[in-house]
Amino acid sequence: MRAFGLTLVLLLGSASPAFAAPEEGGSPDLLSPHGGLMVWTLLIFVALFFILSRYAFGPITAAVEAREQALQDAIDQAKRDREEAASILAEHRTQLEGARAEAQRIIAEGRAVGEKLRVQMLEETKVQQQDLLERARREIASERDTAIAQIRTEAVDLAIAAAGKVIERNLDDSANRKLVEGYLASSNVRKN
Repeated sequence: MRAFGLTLVLLLGSASPAFAAPEEGGSPDLLSPHGGLMVWTLLIFVALFFILSRYAFGPITAAVEAREQALQDAIDQAKRDREEAASILAEHRTQLEGARAEAQRIIAEGRAVGEKLRVQMLEETKVQQQDLLERARREIASERDTAIAQIRTEAVDLAIAAAGKVIERNLDDSANRKLVEGYLASSNVRKN
């Protein structure tokens, strides 16, 4: 292989226009056709084409095909990734809508529970208010009965004292008390 490469370099060097024999004027004419130069150029081209096709075109073509395959694989992977991302996005949107619906349901339940609690508290407050009113009425009635009993006791004492003064003698307190209480009770029954 080294010998062939060395031969190729020598052939190229001898066939180049720079090494061609100068024309009579001293400078080579690059545009005029020379038979020997054309043959050597053709031989070098064929040899170079053979060498390149055998050693260079195959790997270059394989590299280009590998690059094309890698690009196609990357495009296919990007499509799969895009489809996967779209499905994940759709799934997340569905989950988000579900979460929103759940949040609305929880809010509605909270409002319903709050309203129920408010109504329950109002009813409890009314019951407590009625209990307080009933207790106050009982206390007022009890205080009224106590006050009436005290007034009766004082009225009996005053009546006995007044009667004692009228008669000018001291009567038995217990007998007098029974007599006045009986009178007051009978007069109270008549008024009602």
